[in-house]
Amino acid sequence: MSTTLLAAPAAVSAASLAHRYQQVRQRTVLLCQPLLPEDTVVQPMIDVSPPKWHLAHVTWFFETFLLKAYLPGYSVYHPEYAFLFNSYYNSLGSRVNRADRGTLSRPALADVYSYRAHVDAQMARLLELADTLPDTFRELFELGLQHEQQHQELLATDIKYILSTSPLAPAYLPASVAPAAATAAPAVAWLPVPGGVSRIGYEGTGFCFDNEQAPHDVLTPDFELQNRLVTNGEYLAFMEAGGYQDFRYWLGEGWDLVQTQGWEAPLYWTLHEGQWHRFTHHGLQPVNMAAPVTHVSFYEADAYAHWAGARLPTEPEWEVAARYFGATPTHGTFLESNLLDPQPLPTDADPTRCHQLLGDAWEWTYSAYHPYPGYVRAAGALGEYNGKFMINQLVLRGGSCATPVSHIRLTYRNFFHADKRWQFTGIRLAR
Repeated sequence: MSTTLLAAPAAVSAASLAHRYQQVRQRTVLLCQPLLPEDTVVQPMIDVSPPKWHLAHVTWFFETFLLKAYLPGYSVYHPEYAFLFNSYYNSLGSRVNRADRGTLSRPALADVYSYRAHVDAQMARLLELADTLPDTFRELFELGLQHEQQHQELLATDIKYILSTSPLAPAYLPASVAPAAATAAPAVAWLPVPGGVSRIGYEGTGFCFDNEQAPHDVLTPDFELQNRLVTNGEYLAFMEAGGYQDFRYWLGEGWDLVQTQGWEAPLYWTLHEGQWHRFTHHGLQPVNMAAPVTHVSFYEADAYAHWAGARLPTEPEWEVAARYFGATPTHGTFLESNLLDPQPLPTDADPTRCHQLLGDAWEWTYSAYHPYPGYVRAAGALGEYNGKFMINQLVLRGGSCATPVSHIRLTYRNFFHADKRWQFTGIRLAR
């Protein structure tokens, strides 16, 4: 996911900084509470990191970029943790290969929690000095919090994938936490969006990642956007119409994956006694046909759009539409709901409004992840966090049911390779 520097944060008191730090750090711990120690070391594929590694990596980030730089006399907690818990910062030295994070049986989970407690205590000392530190400290501090929130979303999705690989199909949360199933979705509506020259990109005064900066004008045509996300029921119709067996709907690379990977449904779907079920954070459950479809790759989203006689929106179209319809996170489903699944729209939802633009599911766009005109990569280690990934990936917009609500913005640019399915990735059609 994306990251790096940012617009200057608004001035807030040291006490407020400390309170927010505690809130963000505690949520990460709460996300891991339902897990067994054995769950926290598993890495079933390269895209997934063990929860224990996440817990340590975000802690290493605060230690490396804040404590070492700004707390006088600070000594690192363990000299080898930088090698173990660096992610991909070449400028900060060598590190464990990404695919080998699941081999780290040591340090023990208890030691990782001790590491977190140590860094939290030292950060409390540092935050007492916040008013005497330069603006760069507050910028890096905010980046550290936003970075941890990104890993909270990754934790939620990685945990789901890890537990799904067990033949026991264990529930992360009790089934009673899951919402009641809905049987119908409101009829879809096509909403017109006027074309013309529009401004996109971040122009506020709060935090943003550097890939949102360099706001610029874009020219979009008149187009229409569906007023809600594509549902499981609608996607099932594509499946039942032979969508996974007909090459005409697919891009060449996507069709190759269908053949070689045996794709016949979204990730986590399985036929059980003649009925489609899907693995969720609440265990194996019947597919809720009214809920938005998720865990589909760009290739599947594009194939569905072709089958439906439509297309995916471009990134500029998505942001222009989100601004036009006044998208806010007020009604979306986010991490704080603890539902960890996108929710169906009420059947009486206003058909003249555009729903689910923020929250519920990341929406694939048909736009490559490239720098905005005028983008300048940050210097040093932080410049590695974002700019070097601007190749061979597609942009997704809007956030998901695993995104913290305080983390999302209308201008937020997420990005993944076209084949990725383990995130809460969904579909909205344009034409």
